[in-house]
Amino acid sequence: MAGVTLPGYAGTGFAVNGSADPTLGDIITAALPYVYVFAGLSLLVMLIFGGITLMTSAGSPDKAKAGYGRITAALIGFLIIFISYFIVQIVQKMFGVNIL
Repeated sequence: MAGVTLPGYAGTGFAVNGSADPTLGDIITAALPYVYVFAGLSLLVMLIFGGITLMTSAGSPDKAKAGYGRITAALIGFLIIFISYFIVQIVQKMFGVNIL
């Protein structure tokens, strides 16, 4: 990726982790904390929408099932992201690579 310049960013000094020529690993490392924050906010929004769906189901089994499904999907998705954080930590320790 040497010498790659984005249009409009020439001379701005844009750098990832202090490197003017970032690798794909540097970009992923810089993005991971934001992914975790976004996952947490998405969980909150999905739990709220799932709860609202349950409260407004008015006894309808289909709407209640949709609300439970949304809550379950949100929790499973967040669990996957949460476990991925620990997998990244284990990879860092095993291989001595600084990812986060």
